[in-house]
Amino acid sequence: MSDPHKAPAKANRKKSKEQRDHQTNDREEKSRERAEDEGASKREGRKRQSKKEKDPRDSESEDKPRETPTPKAFSGSINRQSKKSLEISESKSEEKPSAACRRSSVPNKANNAGEKDRQDRAKSKPQQTAKSESGEKTAPIRQNKKQRDPSKLVREESLESSKSKSQEKSVAKPRKRHESAAERDVTFSDPNHTRDAPPGLNARSSDRKKKSAEKTTATRGPSVDDTLGKVLKATIEKLKIKKFERSNASSCVNDITDKVIAHLKQNTTWCTDIERLRTGSYYENLKICEPDEFDVMLTIPVERVDLEQFDEAGAFYSVALKRHPNRHPLDIFLNEDKTIQASKMLSEFRDAVKEAVEKLRYKIVIQRKKARCPAVTLEVIENGKTISIDFVLGLKVHRASWPDFTKDGFKIDNWLGKKEKADMKRQPFYLVPKYVGKGDAEHDGVVAKDAWRISFSHVEKEILQRHGHSKTCCEAVGEKCCRKECLKLLKYLLQQLKEDDSKSNKMSNFCSYHAKTTLLHACAKRGNDSEWAYSQLADCFQELLEDFVKHLRGRHLPNFFIPSHNLLHQATPSSCDFLAKAIEFQRNNNFPIFS
Repeated sequence: MSDPHKAPAKANRKKSKEQRDHQTNDREEKSRERAEDEGASKREGRKRQSKKEKDPRDSESEDKPRETPTPKAFSGSINRQSKKSLEISESKSEEKPSAACRRSSVPNKANNAGEKDRQDRAKSKPQQTAKSESGEKTAPIRQNKKQRDPSKLVREESLESSKSKSQEKSVAKPRKRHESAAERDVTFSDPNHTRDAPPGLNARSSDRKKKSAEKTTATRGPSVDDTLGKVLKATIEKLKIKKFERSNASSCVNDITDKVIAHLKQNTTWCTDIERLRTGSYYENLKICEPDEFDVMLTIPVERVDLEQFDEAGAFYSVALKRHPNRHPLDIFLNEDKTIQASKMLSEFRDAVKEAVEKLRYKIVIQRKKARCPAVTLEVIENGKTISIDFVLGLKVHRASWPDFTKDGFKIDNWLGKKEKADMKRQPFYLVPKYVGKGDAEHDGVVAKDAWRISFSHVEKEILQRHGHSKTCCEAVGEKCCRKECLKLLKYLLQQLKEDDSKSNKMSNFCSYHAKTTLLHACAKRGNDSEWAYSQLADCFQELLEDFVKHLRGRHLPNFFIPSHNLLHQATPSSCDFLAKAIEFQRNNNFPIFS
């Protein structure tokens, strides 16, 4: 018969033995799982190491796109929490249960399963952390990243499903909208970017360079052959005047001019107030080849005058003196209607210049008077070279404004500015004794030979001195332009065509003033200095020639100050066509006439 007290003790010992066996089995099972996990991680590490040894650059490219930039503080906290939870779980599993625990630990499948899950998660956290450091991603981490960045879901799933290295690379490529950032990162981080960059990236960069070059070409227009640029720059060098030649010629001209003015003031009553105005290409720094031509205007100031239009164009006028409180020196040249006899005044001026020249030590020859020419031309032989000096008689007119025919001209607002225009229009203008047609032709009782042509040569000189849109154009601190160089080339082209005997008859109606007027119109139309950059000399000269050819084809070149005055009205249509064709031939053959 069994003892009733021994039965409960025996049952308790049996239960405790079963609990110990159960715990021992759990520990053995957990140690086996831990060993398997550690072996798997070691095998994975050896596998990745072998891949890196085979192709380090490929392994880096595989690892980098799969890494998720996690802040250091955040990742550190995860590692610390994982380690702490692991230590706690291990310490709990290794501790022996107390008597109270043994009594209360009744077999409960739900509790045991929950405890096991918590322990498994605690053990898996360090493994996940280690794997994330080596570039691998586990399912829980992927799930968290998907929640944080849903846009990478498709890419990461494809990355997991890919098996070959090439497939992993293609999946890890950045999306198109991040291509520019990726390119910048590769360029700055990898010195071998050109070698290692994907072919598509290099192709896209070359395409962008081509497109930018095409845009630049479209903005600036078609570029001219480099050969033409070399020809034109060589011609510019050939047209430069040597300093010692310039110095010798200018000293000779200044000496003669001073002595002629002194003689006129002393021996001619109406020339006591005569003034000198240096104009023309030499003083505008536009003289080419040699300093052999000089224009000097000798002017008589008149204040109170009446101007009457003599022609329809508005360039020629008859000049009448108003009443003066005192007798005016020019009263001796007045008609009954108070108009000045330009022909008589020019004749006396010519005689006075001859007298002055006869007393000079220079070898001077006075040229015969040319019809409709307002100048007395001297040819001076100095140092074996011939210098031509034109003494031009003129009237200096002081008025509140320029004639009405100038209102639609002188368009420099977008080139030099409105302020410059207003300042220049406050200056006096000049009249020279010149007419068109027959000298005996009358207009309102005034014969043509007594007419005066308006002149703005002083304003032209000032414009060409301040030729830049910016105030520093062609100065030491500014950019150099090619406006004057283009004009020199056009003048030289006309000069060379005139010297050809087979073309001289057709070229007689053209002069350098046509070239200057063409340039003034071109500058007013293309006022920015960037449109006349010296580096674009060939393009700018071609454009200037196009403008000139258009004027010739239309046989219309308006005076820059008086648009109603056509400077080509005397040129025949055949001569204009001839010159236009000659210019086109030179353009199409890189200007053989310059060689």
